[in-house]
Amino acid sequence: MMLTREDLWTLEAYSRERPAFRARVMAHKRLRTVHVGEHLTLLFEDRLTIHYQVQEMLRIEKIFESSAIQDELAAYTPLIPDGDNWKATLLIEYADVAERGQMLARLKGIERALWVQVEGFPPLFAIADEDLERETEDKTSAVHFLRYTVPLVQQHALHRGASLLAGVTHPAYPHEAMPVAEPTRQSLVGDLLQ
Repeated sequence: MMLTREDLWTLEAYSRERPAFRARVMAHKRLRTVHVGEHLTLLFEDRLTIHYQVQEMLRIEKIFESSAIQDELAAYTPLIPDGDNWKATLLIEYADVAERGQMLARLKGIERALWVQVEGFPPLFAIADEDLERETEDKTSAVHFLRYTVPLVQQHALHRGASLLAGVTHPAYPHEAMPVAEPTRQSLVGDLLQ
């Protein structure tokens, strides 16, 4: 379900709606967040999270012209899942600036090493940064956009209650697989068509 210009509030209307909308979105985001170890966070995007992101960009940048609004929609709507996939924002989080710089150099390629696994099936690795390259020769970025395509047989298994794991295979970030919490699993299953 795409997001269109007609779905958005004007800047004035959004200023009235923002407190309640923001509270709703923050609660929703908690259900769609998976921590892989202490420093990697996956926020699984959907129509609601992207609606919020677009509204916030319009508010911050004070965008009201139709063509500029369309540009924001074009930039963000590809992050809405298509019914056979999950789309996630990966955040690499280190509070200390010096440590973050060192780790971003050591973690090159980690965006392609994050996986999810439906119970009984092999892991699904992410396709990273389809919009633009975020890794340089020296380091990776602290933010990446990932897509996990979920085969139909695995979608059916998830709809029947199969568990979901998340993990990473990167030599600089050893971390065991962890189960995705049931409320989060259920929210993600809602992205998949039956």
